[in-house]
Amino acid sequence: MLLGRVKSLDAILLTAEKRSLHRSLGAFQLTMLGIGAVIGTGIFVLTAEAAQKAGPGMLVSFVIAGIVCAVAALCYAELASMVPVAGSAYTYTYAVMGEMLAWIVGWALVLEYALSAGAVSVGWSGYFVGLLTNFAGIHIPAALTSGPSGGGIINLPAMIIALLVTGLLVLGTTESARVNAVLVTIKVSALAVFIALTVPAMNSKNFMPFAPLGFSGISAAAASIFFAYIGFDAVSTAAEETKNPQRNMPIGLLGSLGICTIFYVLVAAGLIGSVGAQPMLDASGAGLAPGSSALTGACNGIANDAVVCSKEALAWTLRSIGWPQIGNLIGLAAGIALPSVILMMIYGQTRIFFVMSRDGLLPERLSKIHPRFKTPHVITMITGVFVSFFAAIFPVGALADISNAGTLFAFAMVSVAVMVLRRTDANRVRPFRAPFINIVAPLSILGCLYLFFNLSGYTLTLFVVWAALGLIVYFSYGRRKSHVGRGLREVHYVDDDVTSPVVQPRGL
Repeated sequence: MLLGRVKSLDAILLTAEKRSLHRSLGAFQLTMLGIGAVIGTGIFVLTAEAAQKAGPGMLVSFVIAGIVCAVAALCYAELASMVPVAGSAYTYTYAVMGEMLAWIVGWALVLEYALSAGAVSVGWSGYFVGLLTNFAGIHIPAALTSGPSGGGIINLPAMIIALLVTGLLVLGTTESARVNAVLVTIKVSALAVFIALTVPAMNSKNFMPFAPLGFSGISAAAASIFFAYIGFDAVSTAAEETKNPQRNMPIGLLGSLGICTIFYVLVAAGLIGSVGAQPMLDASGAGLAPGSSALTGACNGIANDAVVCSKEALAWTLRSIGWPQIGNLIGLAAGIALPSVILMMIYGQTRIFFVMSRDGLLPERLSKIHPRFKTPHVITMITGVFVSFFAAIFPVGALADISNAGTLFAFAMVSVAVMVLRRTDANRVRPFRAPFINIVAPLSILGCLYLFFNLSGYTLTLFVVWAALGLIVYFSYGRRKSHVGRGLREVHYVDDDVTSPVVQPRGL
């Protein structure tokens, strides 16, 4: 096994076998789950960011990102059906390729979940500020609605919503399936209304030039737009509760991705055709960096009369084509639905940290459970503080791109793990088998690498620095304290009737 210290797959599965969940989810429920997890800030906000990078060519960017997600989803589903326990890609990597790579994946997932939560908080802030202005006539000073790079001081609404959601998670607030279905209906209805009103107003002239910044701009936009698809892995984590996973898992995964991709392309087409989506350029003809002070200054110079200048792109578009009240309702829909995505992201982050702490790779006090609320309150509060800081300081595009770096790395590792496990444990039962694995997995890896290296140099540098910091933490603490390395008994939950086998340390 790569890099040794592999946690026994049988030990990981022990709890799942003892506490198997009722298989009640069909293809429709899985598809709804996927749509609910995917549709969020990516489409409501990042369409403006994509337009600044690619112009009308962002239509192609949405398709590219969707295809990469589709092949990655198939790999993710196979491992999720084999290892239906907490920990996501971190747990899968630990079982297949060893502790050090698992740590790197877990550390990268911090970028996915924590920074995604920050990005969604910033996206919500833009719609909230727009609602206050258009519904109540209340104007929050610009210094309090964006971070330093956007010409402000602090994004106060984004910080507040992140802290409020953190407080709810500490108290143990959860979403029922009924609430999730309502939120999905709100989001899908908002997008459907947007499409219905913008498509008739389309003008073919707005699509020209189609790729003003070339294919490199389309690739850069695809790397950012990938954020719009983060969340589809929520479907794969429901493998243990799925009826006939061999049939329903691919339907749920690919069905939700397909539906979301169609919505995304139609929304992008409606936006481009109705108001145009040409990027703001500097004197040399190069595109201004999204979220930069230069772009902010250019937008202020034209009274924000361009979709690339908007922090609430869809609502702004409808107001611009003569539907101000419906535009406000679109903003209201985003304001209602986006906090649920923040909750899901912070929840996911705390659970990754919780599992890593339970494995000894992080201080075990972080996995302490609150005696009254029964939640991992310590790590939840720590995560919430960091998320609120990110949301207060950084623009949505920067947070989304850095989040994408961590997610793409984790997805690539999952694809590698599927191929490795097919060779090292070929006889293990797989409730769902990814088809044409020797084609699908390499395509997933290459697709993730393609999008990864089309992120900005600044983003890649931050990812390398983050990974280096993670390795320092691992070798200074995690490797010495690891339960696997110390040969301790592995238990996933406190359960008197579960006797866990001893995990033998390897590769010390």
